[in-house]
Amino acid sequence: MIATAKTDIKRMRFSVEDYHKMFESGVITEQDRVELIHGEIVRMSPIGSKHGGYVNALTNLITRILGNKITISVQNPVRLSRFSEPEPDIAILKNRDDFYTESHPTPEDVFFLVEVADTSIGYDFDVKLPLYAAAGIQEVWILDVNAQQITQHTLPDGNAYLNTDTFSKSSLLKCTILDFELDLKTVFRM
Repeated sequence: MIATAKTDIKRMRFSVEDYHKMFESGVITEQDRVELIHGEIVRMSPIGSKHGGYVNALTNLITRILGNKITISVQNPVRLSRFSEPEPDIAILKNRDDFYTESHPTPEDVFFLVEVADTSIGYDFDVKLPLYAAAGIQEVWILDVNAQQITQHTLPDGNAYLNTDTFSKSSLLKCTILDFELDLKTVFRM
């Protein structure tokens, strides 16, 4: 019989600053498709054509509705905390003169976020959604490509949202934070 000793495995958490230094030094590159979640570098799923198509469709529709009242950031970082900098599929941001070239947006800059989920549905609901709530993001939509529905989350409280509504492809979704409606038939016509 082989005796085994209990070993505590200690993980090293990376700060956003550490993470950026890894990019600057070439340890991580843009092709690596990663994001920083709770101090851990997490590999993101590849973007399939359905996923990309829905990101494009929503970006186009929201731009047509809101025009230059907002800045839309597609698959770019949002700094939520010292240890988390996810890359939501779509971030609807407050306008800034520098278009966020001086620093990534923070929760105070965000009107609402959209995650498009094809293969990442569990990760988006179980990991990213609580992260967004804890950061105080006021509204998050998760578009489920396979079910052809959008789940809208509002009223963050701790690491959860107090209000969750699911809209089918024949529904009108009302954005609470910017007061507009989106006919989901225009999103799910593909």
